[in-house]
Amino acid sequence: QVQLVESGGGLVQAGGSLRLSCAASGRTISRDVIGWFRQAPGKEREFVGVISWGGSTSYADSAKGRFTISRDNAKNTVYLQMNSLKPEDTAVYYCAVRRQFGVRSTDFGSWGQGTQVTVSS
Repeated sequence: QVQLVESGGGLVQAGGSLRLSCAASGRTISRDVIGWFRQAPGKEREFVGVISWGGSTSYADSAKGRFTISRDNAKNTVYLQMNSLKPEDTAVYYCAVRRQFGVRSTDFGSWGQGTQVTVSS
């Protein structure tokens, strides 16, 4: 059973950057597709991006050009680099393991507890 722990969130001004980490324990995630999601207050959890075991990435339109997902299999960790942050990026950010093809939250499992990102204007 894999456990995921997100970290790296915090308070940042608009235009700033943050790097979130998703550290896995229990087993290796080197062969897993890992997704990042976020959930703002009163809103549904939404897809941010995903990285394949080979390093290929795909992003939601809201993240394209600003966010980058990478992975370090030696550290069993996936990262989300967020640049040019906007107030509308404020949310709790989660990582998860993809269980079936798709980008809906129901396609993913083994969710971490999330890390809060707050972007001030």
